[in-house]
Parts: sequence; C-alpha cells; structure tokens
Amino acid sequence: MVYVKKSLSLLFLLLTGLALWQCARKGTPSGGPKDIEPPVLLRATPENFSINFNANKIRLYFDEFVRVEDAQNQIIVSPPLQYPLEIRPLGGASKYVEITIQDTLRENTTYTFNFGQSIVDNNEGNPYPYLNYVFSTGAYIDSLSLSGAIKDAFNRKADEFVSVMLYELDTSYTDSTIYKRPPNYITNTLDSLPLFELKNLKAGSYALFAIKDINKNNLFDQRQDKIGFLLDTIQIPTDSIYLLNLFLEEPDYSASVPSYVAKNHIIFGFQGNHEDMKIESLTELPDSVRTLVLKDRERDTLDYWLTPTDLDSIIFTVSNSLLDQQDTFTVKTRKLDLDSLKFTPSVRGTMNFEDSFSILGTTPIVALDTSKVEFVISDSIVMPYSYQIDTLKNKIDFGFELEPNQRYGLSLLPGAVSDFFGLQNDSLSYRISTGSYADYGNLRLTVSGAVSYPLVVQLTNEQGETQRELLADRPKTFEFNNLEPSQYLVRVIFDTNGNGKWDTGSFLKKIQPEKISYYPDVIDVRANWELAQEFILAD
Repeated sequence: MVYVKKSLSLLFLLLTGLALWQCARKGTPSGGPKDIEPPVLLRATPENFSINFNANKIRLYFDEFVRVEDAQNQIIVSPPLQYPLEIRPLGGASKYVEITIQDTLRENTTYTFNFGQSIVDNNEGNPYPYLNYVFSTGAYIDSLSLSGAIKDAFNRKADEFVSVMLYELDTSYTDSTIYKRPPNYITNTLDSLPLFELKNLKAGSYALFAIKDINKNNLFDQRQDKIGFLLDTIQIPTDSIYLLNLFLEEPDYSASVPSYVAKNHIIFGFQGNHEDMKIESLTELPDSVRTLVLKDRERDTLDYWLTPTDLDSIIFTVSNSLLDQQDTFTVKTRKLDLDSLKFTPSVRGTMNFEDSFSILGTTPIVALDTSKVEFVISDSIVMPYSYQIDTLKNKIDFGFELEPNQRYGLSLLPGAVSDFFGLQNDSLSYRISTGSYADYGNLRLTVSGAVSYPLVVQLTNEQGETQRELLADRPKTFEFNNLEPSQYLVRVIFDTNGNGKWDTGSFLKKIQPEKISYYPDVIDVRANWELAQEFILAD
C-alpha cells in the first residue's frame, strides 16, 4: 500500500508539473506594450546645418537599430546630384546610417537631404518622420522657402511621389532646360498629402514645375511624364502659396514603323494627332489592288487595307502636311492569312434604355442587304428598325423602339453584310432583352455658381471611367435617366474651345489644360428612385 501511495503521489506531481509547464508556455510574457515610438537621432557627423562643408561621408546616429527602406522614392537631395548616393545599411540594421556622396559639390551652395520616411526602427518599422539634413559648402545656410499643393488636372486624386522643381532664371535658362538638365532645387510630395515645401532657398527669380518623374532622372519626358507649370515668374522670398495642375501632354506627332498583320492588312502606328497624317505608296501597285485607310477603334494606329498582291514589299511615305514632316518605310510581305469578316455586338444580354445596339466588324463594312435582315420582338413579331453604316468606326448602328420587359432578336442571313474585299457573313443571330424602368434610377443635376459655357457634365464610376455624359452650351438641367443602381461621381469639364471633350495642356505652347470640377460627394443612385442634386461651382 505504501508503494501505491508513493506512485500515485509521484504521478500527481508529474502531472501537476506538466500542467504548470504548459501554462507557463501559454503565458509567456509578450514583452510589454507594442513599440510605437520612432527612432531618435542622437547626433550627426558632420553636424546638421554645417557650413563650409567639405566631407564626402555623413553619419546619422540613432538610439536604436534602424533600417533604410524605399530609398529610391523617399530620399530627395536638393539641388539634385548627378550620381546616386551610397547608403548603408541596405537590407540590414545598424545604429547609424552612413551616406557617401559621389559628386563634386557646388561651391557656396546649400544642400538639403530629405529622407522622407525611409529611416525606420528595426523592430516595428516606425519611421523617423521627414528627417532633413542640411549643410552649405559656403559660409552661410540659405533659409528661404516656398510651399504649395499639387492637384491633377483630370483625375480626382493627385499622383503620389510628384517632384516639384525650381529652375533659376539665369542667362542659361530656356524653355528646353527642363528636358536637358536637373533643376536648381527639388522636393517631392512622397506618398502622403499632395503638399510640398521647398526649403533652404536663396533669393532670386525662378520657374516652378511639378513632374511625375517616371524615370526618376529629374528631367521632363513629354511622352510619359505628367507636368504642371506656372506662367508667372516666382520671386523668392515670397509669402504666396502656389497650386500646380498636373497633366499629361498629348505627345508630339511621330509615325511608327508599319507592319503586316494579315495578308490584306498593314498597321501604321502613330503618336500625337493623326488628322493630318497621309499614307501613300511609292511602289506602283497593280490596277487590281484597291486600298482603304481607317482609324482603329481602340488603338493609336491607322489600318491600311489592301486587296491581296504578290509584291514582295511596298515602299510607303507617311506625311504630316501640318508639320511638313515625311517618313519613308519599306514593308515586306510575310506568309499570313487574310483577315476574315467577323462581328461583335455592342450589347450582350440586358440592354439599358439609354443604350444603342451595334454590330462591329473586323474588316471594312461597305453594304447591308436588308432583305436578309429580320428584327423581331417577343421572339416572333417582326418590328421596324433603322440602320446606319458608320464607316469611321466600322460598325452598323441599329435603331429601334425599346419597351420594358421585352425580348428582341436580330437575325442576319448569309450574305447580309459585305465588306471591302467582297467577303460576306455567315448566319448571325443576336438576342437582347430589357428590364423594367423600376430597375433603374434617375438623376436630375443642376449646375450653378461660377459657371461658364459650354460644359461637359460626366458621371463616372469611382475609378474615374465615364459612364454617361451630357453637353450644354447654355443653362439647363442635366437629366441622367435609367441609371444602373450604383455610386457615381460627377465631373464637370469647362469646354473652353467647344469641341465636346476635355483638352490637355502644353508647356511649350504655354497652354493650361481645360478646367475640371468634381462634385465633392459620391452620389448613390438606387433603383426606382428620382434624385435631384445641385452642384454649386466655386471660383
């Protein structure tokens, strides 16, 4: 009995110990509250705000281990340097950050190193907020500043990481300077608010720019960079707050090398405005060869259609009479099939009461034989329709009266449609339907305040894609009927030149983009609702 008691006692102690050990494991201390404090800069060598600076290395010492993150975007040096900084540690942690300058610094110049939020503590990633390190290679630190904000000329929200640049208006400055050399001063909006401040400036006359610098080379690339500029000269010192309107220019005209994409189809790419672009064959084409040029519906290309030929190559001139520019290209044939005639409907399934129905062709449409076309309602009742061949967009538009809760059918027998090459369609059949008016909502919008006509009023989704638009050259109520239930934004374009669309700006032509205003709130359109809103435009 004594042995049994000892065994049970020993087993009890073992189980109790195991339980306590498990509890101890589950209850391991977490180390206290989460660290939310950023690192603290203890000192810098050379000291911050040094004068007569002649070092090529800078060390910043912190009170804890730190890392450097996103240095390429976050660290901005003003004036810009020709060669990138060497920064350590990269990918590791240390209690100091070392910066090696590879440039020969300018004399009597104040430099500002803005580290953005690149320096973070090693444990929690808390950033040191917008650390600036400033020094002068001369006997004093320039101390003037300039501030402002960035907005996008077209989009509701401005881009992140926009460079703001100041160029000194000295004897070397011209309008082409921003394409050729970096600015005298630079800062960046980073990924926070679209605000900027240029610090440690010297007095003088300047030109101010904002650039979404895709290549990060501190130069303006017209083909890909957005730009904002002021027409007025900036005089520093100044107490003014400046607003820069960022836009993407229409690229200068240029023609791309053409190529065959089918035996009967050559594409001529372009950039800029194609309206004065003309394509001519220097090679004498056989009398049997017919040609046709159409603008592609989606891309910046001209489609050059030609009836098949046995020529090995064709020499073309592509000219722009407005710019007095001409290019010559040789296009060699390839073993390719013919482009065939196919169709895509503009609407599938349910059709909105404000929609139109079209069939879009892949090759140039030239004729429709209505005797081989049937339009029916309720699956069997023949109904009247109208049609129009749109030769510019290469489609056939069908007009007919829409009724709620109905089914429609369009049938095209073989040979109903003929194209430029004499090809004809096979049997085609399309089925569409309508819902109830109660499935949609209506919006009545009035625009008042600082209004100038003509206007283009657009409803967009939250991605900025246009869903509906109405034009007006005088005051009116804008009625957007039969809207899909959704959330919409309102964009008002001040159509200064009256061409029914938004026009961008041009730096070299000193043209600002057309003004746009957004309604400040999202408009929630619901099914079977009538909604009235007033948009009061500010000056």
